[in-house]
Amino acid sequence: MARTGAAALAGVVFGVGLALSQMANPAKVLAFLDLAGHWDPSLALVMGGALAVAAPAFAWARRPAAHPLFAERFQIPERSAIDGRLLAGSSLFGVGWGLGGFCPGPALAALAAGEPRVWLFALAMLAGAFAYEAWSRR
Repeated sequence: MARTGAAALAGVVFGVGLALSQMANPAKVLAFLDLAGHWDPSLALVMGGALAVAAPAFAWARRPAAHPLFAERFQIPERSAIDGRLLAGSSLFGVGWGLGGFCPGPALAALAAGEPRVWLFALAMLAGAFAYEAWSRR
């Protein structure tokens, strides 16, 4: 139960952070991505703040004595190769973000607004995830 509560609290804090920073606002995100037009650099500050928090936390988690409260060890990705799969996935992510104005986390946070385009994006995202899963199994 404690693990579920901790995960729920982390999700709520993440969602509130996305809402407060306007990362769940497609107009704000598209203005950030519009380098040739009316560029809005404010989301770079949000991302910089996230890096400032995450970098020391990852450094701490990589220490041999570090361990999470509810698990034996931290699940830190060990792959570091830049391969075709990574390039294709990141390209699809970027195209989806640019076309829809959402990345997955903010899209899920924005579902509470009840806008049809957010639900359409989330359904398309889920369809893509299921299609990838089916494709990767064959």
